[in-house]
Parts: sequence; structure tokens; C-alpha cells
Amino acid sequence: MAEKDNSTQGEDNALLSPYKMGMYNLSHRVVLAPLTRCRALEGIPQPSLAEFYSQRATQGGLLISEGATISPTANGFSHVPGIYKEEHVEAWRNIVDAVHDKGSIFFCQLWHVGRASRLVFQPDGAAPISSTNKPISARYRVDLPNGTTGEYPVPRQLSTSEIPEVVEDFRQSAINAIRAGFDGVEIHSAHGYFIDQFLKDGINDRTDEYGGSYENRCRFLLEVVKAVVSGIGAKRVAVRISPAIDHLDATESDPLDLGLAVVERVNNLQKELGSKLAYLHVTHPRYSDSTKPELDKHCIEEEGGKLLRTLRKAYEGTFMSSGGFTRDSGIEAIAQGDADLVSYGRYFISNPDLVLRFKLNAPLNHYDRMTFYTHDPVIGYTDYPFLNKPSET
Repeated sequence: MAEKDNSTQGEDNALLSPYKMGMYNLSHRVVLAPLTRCRALEGIPQPSLAEFYSQRATQGGLLISEGATISPTANGFSHVPGIYKEEHVEAWRNIVDAVHDKGSIFFCQLWHVGRASRLVFQPDGAAPISSTNKPISARYRVDLPNGTTGEYPVPRQLSTSEIPEVVEDFRQSAINAIRAGFDGVEIHSAHGYFIDQFLKDGINDRTDEYGGSYENRCRFLLEVVKAVVSGIGAKRVAVRISPAIDHLDATESDPLDLGLAVVERVNNLQKELGSKLAYLHVTHPRYSDSTKPELDKHCIEEEGGKLLRTLRKAYEGTFMSSGGFTRDSGIEAIAQGDADLVSYGRYFISNPDLVLRFKLNAPLNHYDRMTFYTHDPVIGYTDYPFLNKPSET
């Protein structure tokens, strides 16, 4: 059977046009971005997650789960879900079933925060692990279980011999995700978390084969990707990167060159495997500028667009963009060929029927940042109204 034509047919319907992502036939290009929401009490996905995700599921749509931690050392937030215990797998099954019942494709994001943790979240109160022993600066604060905030602790640089253990955690968690019914996994290698702590030269100060050159700094990511592919197959594996995002001190001296270095190695791996990955997910630099009014937003927009277009042209496969897209900018990105898929976060939080609203160009509900990371199973989570369906509050 011939694959669907992935070309758009005019700007008006570009974002809502069908797309064939590997073995998955998508009915539109609007993707639910991975969103930490802190509603998985004690790390166990709750029934409220089934309602949240199924509300946002559409026939032929693609959803990416919030980051699911891959090991006891991976957590850095209260009440985020895991995917490394049998209890996690069993709880996720009900949520995945609810999404599949609506006809959506569901990927699980695999997450390790690395140094972006706190002693209280670590086994026996140990230091969090990282590529480095440099802590995140006091400019950033970590939320603590008691409702207060604190500075990030000094991490422990992972020894060379310990790295294969973390690689195996990613592989086994990917297998667990497929056992739970997920259609695939997204390896979180962005936003200053563990894998990004190896990629960025502003963090990685290693002198072994995992530090220094692009080849060395990309090594850990490639080892994780290969291991996960060995466990569940290339077509079920995706990667997220953010070469230009400096969140959590994840600075890089040359973001474009780093992005191209990752893309080149992923392209080569796909050729070696004889199969493409599901997609590459790249965050626009505007993601991290919202709290920095001193920055030139126009410059960020121009440079960010250039970076994404360059990586998109270089990558041999499905390319997903995220980071502050609107309906119009999403349509433009698809219509101009700058992305195949666009993921939405804040708008999807407050608009469970976002795809329909984009189709009708209907007004959007406003989101409430104050309830993004609270633990209530309803308020600010599943109570945002649908079109023509008033809130029951």
C-alpha cells in the first residue's frame, strides 16, 4: 500500500492535514506536548490522568505523556509518574486504554532529571547524579514536598563505569512502556535534564570519552537511543532535544552546531538500523525567554526560526517543533515545510478540545499558571470547559 502524501494542500488546512508518521497514520498535525502536571500521587498514575489524556485525545491524533521517571534516581518533582516498577506499568495501562478508546496514538516520555533534583527525592538522601559535579545556580529554585523552595544541591558526577546502568534503565523503562500499551516512547534529552547535561558544553566538563568533543558529548544520547531501539524497535522511538534552550543553566556555546551534530549522528544511526525513528522533537528558543524581558524577542524569534529550519532540513525523518506556537504560527510552520508536526502545551492544558478549536478558529480558554503543578485531580486539570459546554463550577 502506498504511503499517504505528506504534502500540505494550502495554508488554511495545513495544521489539520493528515500525516503518515512511520507506521502511524495521523489525521492532523496538532500534538499534545509532554507536560509535567504533578497529579501522579507518590509516583503512581491516578484515574484523573485517564480523564485528562482522554479529554485531549482525538481520532488519529498524537499525544505525548508527561515525563515518566526511569529509575529511583530520576525524579526531581513531587507526584510525577514513574515507569520503572510493575505498579507503574499496571496503573498506566488504564490510562493508555482510555486514550486508545478515543482513537489516539500515545507515546510515553522517558525522563531522568539528573542534577535537577533534590536530596529528598533521592534514595537514602544521596546526591543526584549528573555528567558533572557542578550544581545548578541559585538563580533557579527547586520545589520541595513541603511546599517551600530551595537551591539545587551539588550533584555527583557519574563515573564512566556507571553510565551503562543508566542506559539500561532507559531500555527497560521503554520495554515497560510498551508493556503498558504505549505506542512508543520519546527520550527526553532536552531542557537541562540528564541527557542534556551531557550534550551542553556549559554543563559537561568531563575529561573521559563522554566529554569534550561533539562526538563525546553525543555519545551518551546515542547509547541510550541504541539501547531503547534494541528493546522496542526504531519505529517506536523518538528523541527530544533543545540545543538553544538554557533552562537550568543548560548553556551551549554553539547551539546550531550542537543541534547539527545530534542530527548527523541520528541520521547515521537510522541508516545503520535501516529504519527511521518515529520523530525528532526540537524546542524553539522562545520557550525559555518568557521570564527574561531584557532579551530581544525579535532576535530570538529570527534566530530560533533559523535554527529550527536548519535542523529540519538536515534531519532525515519526521520533524516535530514545540515552544510557544499559536494556531497561526503552527499553520505557517507546516505550510512552509519548517515542521511536520507541532506540539502544544499551555493551550492544550486549558483547551481539551484544542484540535476542534483550531479547526473552527474558535476562541481559546485562558490557562491558569497557578494550577499547572498543583496536585488537585480536578481543579486546573480536568475542569477546563469544552466548546459550548460551560464549566460546572
